Amino acid sequence: MAAFETVIGLEVHLQLNTRTKMFCRCRNHFGDAPNTNVCPVCLGMPGSLPVINETAVRYARQAGLMLNCAVAQFSKFDRKNYFYPDLPKAYQISQYDLPLCGKGHIDVEMDGGTRRFGITRVHLEEDAGKLVHDGHGGGSLVDLNRSGTPLLEIVSEPDMRSPDEAHAYLVTLKQLMSYLDISDCNMEEGSLRCDANVSVRPAGQAAFGTKVEIKNMNSFKAVQKALAYEVRRQIAAIEAGQTIVQETRLFDANSEKTVSMRTKEQAHDYRYFPDPDLVPMTFTAAEIETLKAQLPERPAVRRERFAAQYGISAYDAGVLTAEKPLADYFEAAISAGMSGKAAANWIINNLMAELNAAHRSITDCPITPAHLAELGALIEGNVISGNIGKQIFPEMFNTGKAPEEIVNEKGLVQITDSAEIDAWVNEAIARNPDVIESLKAGKGKAAGKLVGAVMQMSKGKANPALVNERIRHILIETHGLDA
Repeated sequence: MAAFETVIGLEVHLQLNTRTKMFCRCRNHFGDAPNTNVCPVCLGMPGSLPVINETAVRYARQAGLMLNCAVAQFSKFDRKNYFYPDLPKAYQISQYDLPLCGKGHIDVEMDGGTRRFGITRVHLEEDAGKLVHDGHGGGSLVDLNRSGTPLLEIVSEPDMRSPDEAHAYLVTLKQLMSYLDISDCNMEEGSLRCDANVSVRPAGQAAFGTKVEIKNMNSFKAVQKALAYEVRRQIAAIEAGQTIVQETRLFDANSEKTVSMRTKEQAHDYRYFPDPDLVPMTFTAAEIETLKAQLPERPAVRRERFAAQYGISAYDAGVLTAEKPLADYFEAAISAGMSGKAAANWIINNLMAELNAAHRSITDCPITPAHLAELGALIEGNVISGNIGKQIFPEMFNTGKAPEEIVNEKGLVQITDSAEIDAWVNEAIARNPDVIESLKAGKGKAAGKLVGAVMQMSKGKANPALVNERIRHILIETHGLDA
């Protein structure tokens, strides 16, 4: 069997979270009643004139800079002509030969190393409407709320060589765009959509094979499965002596197969020409440098800084920087006085578990960074034990109360009175004479039973370190045993 190499390129469409649409003042918001966020411009009424959304243009250039692209100082919009029921004007305002951003790259960490994938271009366009296939008389309905939404298209070079590499690229791309906060990147709501171009060629061959475009993938896992199937299909076809046809195929999530949709269009089929209603855009080098200086710290850079600055593991740093709001929360807790290691432990092991169970995000977290830092201070100051901290944490989450308030309400202040603890220790020894016999027999771990008994008698409020110290003291002084 001949060996084949897979070649994959991705086209990602990202809806931008601007307040209004790309070329009009209509509200840009998902989930509103059909055809309520529309006007003559996004309905394609004759005589209506588009006006460029300045915020969308800024977001697009920021995205290009985040992807190490060359940002153009001169760019324009073009008309992409085609007919479809969800496109009222019968053309889409897009960009063709002079996009906002040119060549760039993404560095993706995978398999213990770093892979660099090229970016061909980043450009702006308007989204089309949405067809709703709900069985009304066997037809479809059209919702034009989405028509005119600012859409960022990010086109990669054909640098990926496996579905796993494509998946890793998408995860990294989504993270970078989320750090910019230009989109919610929600695939379920259609604000992040991905089309894949895939071909295979005999190993060692320089020329690309015939590429096939795959659409209708609504998750990163679906992209992986669709690519894996398509690679198998193309290899099987070639080995059977068949010719691969350049076409667009749809991914069927139920069968996990791709099915033919239509032959692939070429650029000339769209009859691109400059939009006569929109003036070209010009930017100075100084403006671009200002935008670059305003970029947030990249996730990979922040991850390395967290590990070095706060003394946490590379794994913990990776978890904490996966989302910008989570990384911001972590540093806010540190600014409130918490140590890096303590903040990392509480956030990863306790806070994230509560958030997941409640189906909430860190931006909707009822425990403020200041309250988390206050909890850490109570434990470090021996006001409460770590176990008491874990007990009150769910109540902090459910009520939003400060930890000190809960501790005072429940009378959970840690007991550090040696005399009181000594009384419990003596009572524990009296109740458990077998422990003394075990210790005399050289079984040192038996003293742990006394610790448990004291903590039970104190209802968990005795200082654990002091309990251990007093048990050892009494065993030596009273019983001549060194536990």
